[in-house]
Amino acid sequence: MTDEQRTDRETREYRMEELAKEAGITVRTLRFYRERGLIPPPRREGRIAWYDDSHLARLRTIAALLERGHTLSGIADLASAFDSGRDVGEVLGLGEPTEEIPVRLTPEDLADYFEGEVTPENLVAALDLGYLATDGEEIVHISRRLLDVSSALVKEGVPLSAVLAAGREVRSHAEALAALFVELLRSHAAEGDVERLRPLAKSVVEAELSMAMDRRLREP
Repeated sequence: MTDEQRTDRETREYRMEELAKEAGITVRTLRFYRERGLIPPPRREGRIAWYDDSHLARLRTIAALLERGHTLSGIADLASAFDSGRDVGEVLGLGEPTEEIPVRLTPEDLADYFEGEVTPENLVAALDLGYLATDGEEIVHISRRLLDVSSALVKEGVPLSAVLAAGREVRSHAEALAALFVELLRSHAAEGDVERLRPLAKSVVEAELSMAMDRRLREP
């Protein structure tokens, strides 16, 4: 297969020198990144190593994260967590959320949302909660609302680790509330009306949470 034929592939492939040039780094730096596990191994064809666009995307991500103050050691840990994360299909399970809007992010976007807080530990926690999933070189956040609220809390000085820990607790209470209301509606509403009455359950929870916050904030 000729180089011209390779270029015509849907996913372009590069020799080491070509990839380094495209990424704006030296071959020596590329070798170093490969040895540190910052990029996946290339495809081997005899003695020739072939890299593709996913390697180029990863190199551009590394450059962007370095610009944002991350160390190579930290980036290696992030890459490991990123590579071991669950994919979108696994997180979505039965399908897309009915009301929440997923958001596609690059690792650089994620770093901008949570400046200085995107650590391997926080990334693993978010992946474990199912807030984040992977799709190739992209990250998918399961909910635009949760992403915006989490980012706002971090910008107000709340550590992302604390936000994620609270999210885990809220998840357990939310599951219990959902079970309560689904059972209530299935027991007393006409078949097929559960989805239509769903907003009523949400209103009850919002009202009770609002009153509970009032009571807590009045406490000395």
